[in-house]
Amino acid sequence: MGVEIAARETLEQAMAEALLSSRATRSRVKAVCLAVSGVNHQSDQERILKWLRDIFPSHVRLYVQNDAVAALASGTMGKLDGLVLIAGTGTIAYGFTADGREARAAGAGPVLGDWGSGYGIAAQALTAVIKAHDGRGSHTMLTSAMLEELDLRSPDDIIRWTYADTSWARIAALVPVVVRCAEAGDEVANEILNYSVQELAASVRAVVHRLGLCGQDGKASFPLVMVGGVLAANKGWDIGSEVIKRVSKDYPGVISIIPKVEPAVGAAMLAWNLYRRESSRTDEDGKNS
Repeated sequence: MGVEIAARETLEQAMAEALLSSRATRSRVKAVCLAVSGVNHQSDQERILKWLRDIFPSHVRLYVQNDAVAALASGTMGKLDGLVLIAGTGTIAYGFTADGREARAAGAGPVLGDWGSGYGIAAQALTAVIKAHDGRGSHTMLTSAMLEELDLRSPDDIIRWTYADTSWARIAALVPVVVRCAEAGDEVANEILNYSVQELAASVRAVVHRLGLCGQDGKASFPLVMVGGVLAANKGWDIGSEVIKRVSKDYPGVISIIPKVEPAVGAAMLAWNLYRRESSRTDEDGKNS
């Protein structure tokens, strides 16, 4: 219960700051779209909707979605049609069709195999260092690079560093080290990045297939919004571009989009579009009755 109260207080503070920065009051709000990590089931949505109903007047339209939905909306101007691939600390592929069907792949966290994520890449790199140290794996430039990055003396120190704090973001922050080693020609680092591309592309393909976004002939166009630090372009190793290359071999109609706005703006556009759609429906019902 303590965690739930803390989460509610954080959400209330964030919304209060947003209202303050826009010089608005709660009475002026027409719609709220809250896109939150970990909202995966209707029970999650209902719990957060109850919090929001206690905060905002009854006339306010309330929408609760997974944070991946806001990321998608940030690249499609609030339209839920297509899919988003997020690859940061974690990873998820999330898609919608124009008629409202949805599907997702990955996003289950590092224990259940989000290997295309920043955590997955860095965890495999640290594992490669340990395997090389004890003779189970190939020699790799990752060993010296990781020791230098973490200011440690030996791979044994890496074991202690890793388990001192196993937070996902702390591990994922080491991805640039892996990219640098891959760009310098290290075979092990390149294998890790190639595997991450394979995993990310597989997540995209799974969602496209389940929703039929590619059309019956497999060639229909659909947007793929790319979000997250892992997908950012690097000098010699551009994971995002490599993912697109693999996906486009199966689905030539894929259109990659790098959002120009933050997911928070996507959530605002989504709230506006949903509000207009529901208001339009209400008006039509009123005319027909």
